[in-house]
Amino acid sequence: MASVMEDPTLERHFKGHKDAVTCADFSPNRKHLASGSADKSLMIWNLAPKARAYRFIGHQDVITGVHFSPSGNLVATSSKDRTVRLWKPSIKGDSTVFKAHTATVRSVAFSNDGQRLVTASDDKSVKVWSVRRQCFLYSLNQHTNWVRCARFSSDGRLITSCGDDRSVRLWDTSTKHCINCFTDYGGSATWVDFNSSGTCIASSGDDRSLKIWDLRTNKLIQHYQVHSAEINSFSFHPSDNYLISGSSDGTVKILDLLEGRLIYTLHGHKGAVMTVTFSRTGELFASGGADREVGV
Repeated sequence: MASVMEDPTLERHFKGHKDAVTCADFSPNRKHLASGSADKSLMIWNLAPKARAYRFIGHQDVITGVHFSPSGNLVATSSKDRTVRLWKPSIKGDSTVFKAHTATVRSVAFSNDGQRLVTASDDKSVKVWSVRRQCFLYSLNQHTNWVRCARFSSDGRLITSCGDDRSVRLWDTSTKHCINCFTDYGGSATWVDFNSSGTCIASSGDDRSLKIWDLRTNKLIQHYQVHSAEINSFSFHPSDNYLISGSSDGTVKILDLLEGRLIYTLHGHKGAVMTVTFSRTGELFASGGADREVGV
């Protein structure tokens, strides 16, 4: 996939969730896929044919985010029940609970070294946690409305976050200061992430736009309007050459970032696509949505 992407084909459907699939993430070794749902359960799907899936119960409300640790031995989930859970993806399904925020937690993500977690919440804060000590470290508090998503840069020196105050913020993890704020959304900013090399951040909005900023110049370098409804999630390909997005218009779109154009529109879901994610190596991607299905 370095030069030309092969035509994407749907390899598998996973059925087991009883309500909308809200989030998904591949394990680093590419053997498993985790998905969270409005049915309050975490599913770990084995990508080997005919292998069984595991359902983990513990959250009291909708699961909003899921992320495998870099080593693959932990899965973090965030929920509307205001907690974050750390699961060992084994048959027992043990989990540790973080009383994370005073309102819905919208997203959770590990740092690349696996040492820290970052969470975003409707309590208007972004919080950082120690994984090993399982404790709260610090809060980032300049958003003026719900925070939808927060992510670490690959080197862990920056955090980006976005939310219903229509802003995308960039934070320095050593000083804890907000070092930049991008604010030209017509609506809420729904999802944000760094590219693999950490040179750019992208963000999507419920105004249907997807924007990419170059952090070296702090300039908007690409702006896509390819969906006909709000974008709920997107994912950079590890090469940084492609990006996939999922929207309430029911489609998954693949953008070629080098050429700056849309190359594929996929119509696999009935209803809103809530989550899309590339595998860590980039040859697979998954999508999940309101139709309760996960497609890979």
